[in-house]
Amino acid sequence: MAQYVKNEEFAEWRCDKCNCELELKKVVVSYLEGSFPVDLPVCKKCGQVFIPESLAIHKMLEIEQQMEDK
Repeated sequence: MAQYVKNEEFAEWRCDKCNCELELKKVVVSYLEGSFPVDLPVCKKCGQVFIPESLAIHKMLEIEQQMEDK
């Protein structure tokens, strides 16, 4: 399982919706026809997943290019 975020990176972040702390949890990310498990920050109360900019922009572009090459 991939981990793109470390606990200390979001330790003081809070959910904007319900102001609760975030915790690192396994989330299944789907893209095109593929799915893969990733550890991401998730709100303890509402379950909202935070996708960091580094994952959304850089890593997803890399994965998209790999999947298109297949």
